[in-house]
Amino acid sequence: MPGRVWEKAVDFAVEQNGFITFDDLRRLDEDPTVLRLWFQRGKIDRVGHGIYRFRQIPPTPLDAYMLATLWPAGRGVLSHHTALELHELCDINPSRIHITLPTGYRPRRRGGELYAVHHECLREDEVTWHEGMRIVTPSVAIRQALETGVPLHLLRQAMDISRRLGRAPRPVLDELAKRLSEKA
Repeated sequence: MPGRVWEKAVDFAVEQNGFITFDDLRRLDEDPTVLRLWFQRGKIDRVGHGIYRFRQIPPTPLDAYMLATLWPAGRGVLSHHTALELHELCDINPSRIHITLPTGYRPRRRGGELYAVHHECLREDEVTWHEGMRIVTPSVAIRQALETGVPLHLLRQAMDISRRLGRAPRPVLDELAKRLSEKA
Protein backbone atom coordinates (compact mmCIF):
# COMPACT_ATOMS: atom_id res chain seq x y z
CA MET A 1 0.00 0.00 0.00
CA PRO A 2 1.40 3.40 -0.97
CA GLY A 3 2.36 5.79 1.78
CA ARG A 4 0.98 9.20 2.64
CA VAL A 5 3.78 11.07 0.83
CA TRP A 6 3.27 9.01 -2.33
CA GLU A 7 -0.47 9.71 -2.32
CA LYS A 8 0.05 13.46 -1.78
CA ALA A 9 2.62 13.53 -4.59
CA VAL A 10 0.38 11.64 -7.02
CA ASP A 11 -2.58 13.88 -6.22
CA PHE A 12 -0.42 16.93 -6.90
CA ALA A 13 1.05 15.43 -10.09
CA VAL A 14 -2.40 14.74 -11.52
CA GLU A 15 -2.84 18.52 -11.82
CA GLN A 16 0.45 18.73 -13.78
CA ASN A 17 -0.13 15.93 -16.32
CA GLY A 18 1.78 13.48 -14.12
CA PHE A 19 4.86 15.63 -13.57
CA ILE A 20 6.35 16.56 -10.21
CA THR A 21 9.45 18.48 -9.15
CA PHE A 22 11.57 18.91 -6.06
CA ASP A 23 9.95 22.31 -5.51
CA ASP A 24 6.49 20.74 -5.67
CA LEU A 25 7.35 18.37 -2.83
CA ARG A 26 8.75 21.27 -0.82
CA ARG A 27 5.42 23.09 -1.30
CA LEU A 28 3.72 19.97 0.05
CA ASP A 29 6.03 20.15 3.12
CA GLU A 30 7.64 16.85 2.20
CA ASP A 31 11.26 15.80 1.69
CA PRO A 32 12.03 16.22 -2.03
CA THR A 33 14.81 13.60 -1.98
CA VAL A 34 12.09 10.95 -1.94
CA LEU A 35 11.80 11.54 -5.71
CA ARG A 36 15.33 10.21 -6.23
CA LEU A 37 14.50 7.18 -4.12
CA TRP A 38 11.32 6.45 -6.09
CA PHE A 39 13.28 6.88 -9.33
CA GLN A 40 16.02 4.47 -8.15
CA ARG A 41 13.33 1.94 -7.27
CA GLY A 42 11.78 2.27 -10.74
CA LYS A 43 8.51 3.79 -9.52
CA ILE A 44 8.78 7.06 -11.48
CA ASP A 45 10.65 8.30 -14.53
CA ARG A 46 13.15 11.14 -14.59
CA VAL A 47 12.31 13.37 -17.55
CA GLY A 48 14.51 16.39 -16.88
CA HIS A 49 16.69 18.08 -14.31
CA GLY A 50 14.67 17.80 -11.09
CA ILE A 51 11.53 16.81 -13.01
CA TYR A 52 9.92 13.40 -12.65
CA ARG A 53 6.81 11.72 -14.06
CA PHE A 54 4.47 9.18 -12.52
CA ARG A 55 4.00 6.25 -14.87
CA GLN A 56 0.46 5.48 -13.75
CA ILE A 57 -0.81 8.88 -14.94
CA PRO A 58 -1.48 8.55 -18.67
CA PRO A 59 0.40 10.89 -21.00
CA THR A 60 -1.59 13.60 -22.80
CA PRO A 61 -0.94 15.69 -25.91
CA LEU A 62 -0.15 18.59 -23.55
CA ASP A 63 2.78 16.88 -21.78
CA ALA A 64 5.45 18.67 -23.83
CA TYR A 65 3.91 22.03 -22.94
CA MET A 66 3.75 21.21 -19.23
CA LEU A 67 7.37 20.07 -19.32
CA ALA A 68 8.32 23.39 -21.00
CA THR A 69 6.77 25.37 -18.13
CA LEU A 70 8.50 23.21 -15.51
CA TRP A 71 11.95 23.12 -17.18
CA PRO A 72 13.00 26.61 -15.99
CA ALA A 73 12.29 25.79 -12.33
CA GLY A 74 8.57 26.35 -12.89
CA ARG A 75 9.06 29.94 -14.05
CA GLY A 76 8.09 29.35 -17.67
CA VAL A 77 4.96 30.86 -19.18
CA LEU A 78 3.73 29.56 -22.53
CA SER A 79 3.78 32.48 -24.95
CA HIS A 80 4.13 33.88 -28.45
CA HIS A 81 3.34 31.36 -31.22
CA THR A 82 2.56 28.59 -28.73
CA ALA A 83 -0.02 30.73 -26.92
CA LEU A 84 -1.69 31.60 -30.23
CA GLU A 85 -1.89 27.87 -30.98
CA LEU A 86 -3.21 26.80 -27.56
CA HIS A 87 -5.74 29.65 -27.39
CA GLU A 88 -6.85 28.46 -30.89
CA LEU A 89 -6.59 31.97 -32.32
CA CYS A 90 -5.07 31.16 -35.69
CA ASP A 91 -3.72 28.37 -37.87
CA ILE A 92 -0.16 28.70 -36.62
CA ASN A 93 1.96 25.57 -36.20
CA PRO A 94 5.13 26.49 -34.30
CA SER A 95 8.17 24.28 -34.75
CA ARG A 96 9.22 24.81 -31.13
CA ILE A 97 7.40 25.58 -27.90
CA HIS A 98 7.69 29.25 -27.00
CA ILE A 99 8.11 30.15 -23.35
CA THR A 100 8.69 33.46 -21.64
CA LEU A 101 10.93 33.70 -18.60
CA PRO A 102 11.39 36.65 -16.25
CA THR A 103 13.92 39.21 -17.45
CA GLY A 104 17.31 38.39 -15.99
CA TYR A 105 16.52 34.75 -15.28
CA ARG A 106 18.83 32.41 -17.20
CA PRO A 107 18.34 28.72 -16.46
CA ARG A 108 21.60 26.82 -16.27
CA ARG A 109 20.10 23.40 -16.79
CA ARG A 110 20.18 21.55 -20.08
CA GLY A 111 17.08 21.36 -22.24
CA GLY A 112 16.65 24.98 -23.28
CA GLU A 113 17.61 24.17 -26.85
CA LEU A 114 14.21 22.46 -27.17
CA TYR A 115 12.37 25.74 -26.68
CA ALA A 116 12.15 29.22 -28.14
CA VAL A 117 13.01 31.15 -24.99
CA HIS A 118 11.96 34.79 -24.60
CA HIS A 119 12.51 37.14 -21.68
CA GLU A 120 9.94 39.64 -20.46
CA CYS A 121 8.58 40.80 -17.12
CA LEU A 122 4.94 39.77 -17.37
CA ARG A 123 2.37 41.32 -15.06
CA GLU A 124 -0.07 38.98 -13.33
CA ASP A 125 -2.95 40.34 -15.45
CA GLU A 126 -1.01 39.29 -18.58
CA VAL A 127 -0.93 35.64 -17.53
CA THR A 128 -3.76 33.13 -17.30
CA TRP A 129 -4.13 29.35 -17.05
CA HIS A 130 -4.70 26.68 -19.69
CA GLU A 131 -5.12 23.06 -18.59
CA GLY A 132 -3.08 23.73 -15.43
CA MET A 133 -0.29 25.59 -17.24
CA ARG A 134 0.59 29.26 -17.09
CA ILE A 135 0.08 30.96 -20.45
CA VAL A 136 -0.06 34.56 -21.61
CA THR A 137 -3.48 36.02 -22.31
CA PRO A 138 -4.70 36.12 -25.92
CA SER A 139 -4.02 39.87 -26.25
CA VAL A 140 -0.44 39.44 -24.98
CA ALA A 141 0.10 36.50 -27.36
CA ILE A 142 -1.02 38.65 -30.29
CA ARG A 143 1.23 41.53 -29.18
CA GLN A 144 4.20 39.18 -28.83
CA ALA A 145 3.51 37.64 -32.22
CA LEU A 146 3.28 41.10 -33.77
CA GLU A 147 6.68 41.98 -32.28
CA THR A 148 8.35 38.75 -33.44
CA GLY A 149 7.30 38.70 -37.07
CA VAL A 150 4.41 36.26 -37.32
CA PRO A 151 2.93 36.52 -40.85
CA LEU A 152 0.31 39.26 -41.17
CA HIS A 153 -2.49 36.92 -42.29
CA LEU A 154 -2.09 34.87 -39.10
CA LEU A 155 -2.12 38.01 -36.95
CA ARG A 156 -5.29 39.23 -38.68
CA GLN A 157 -6.88 35.82 -38.13
CA ALA A 158 -5.92 35.86 -34.43
CA MET A 159 -7.37 39.34 -33.96
CA ASP A 160 -10.59 38.45 -35.81
CA ILE A 161 -11.13 35.31 -33.74
CA SER A 162 -10.29 37.14 -30.50
CA ARG A 163 -12.75 39.90 -31.36
CA ARG A 164 -15.50 37.50 -32.44
CA LEU A 165 -15.16 35.25 -29.36
CA GLY A 166 -14.50 38.06 -26.88
CA ARG A 167 -11.11 36.67 -25.91
CA ALA A 168 -9.46 40.08 -25.55
CA PRO A 169 -10.67 43.57 -24.63
CA ARG A 170 -11.88 45.52 -27.69
CA PRO A 171 -9.68 48.61 -26.99
CA VAL A 172 -6.58 46.41 -26.78
CA LEU A 173 -7.48 44.69 -30.06
CA ASP A 174 -8.11 48.08 -31.69
CA GLU A 175 -4.62 49.23 -30.63
CA LEU A 176 -3.05 46.00 -31.92
CA ALA A 177 -4.94 46.36 -35.21
CA LYS A 178 -3.58 49.91 -35.54
CA ARG A 179 -0.03 48.63 -34.96
CA LEU A 180 -0.62 45.87 -37.50
CA SER A 181 -1.82 48.32 -40.17
CA GLU A 182 1.33 50.39 -39.61
CA LYS A 183 3.43 47.26 -40.27
CA ALA A 184 1.56 46.30 -43.46
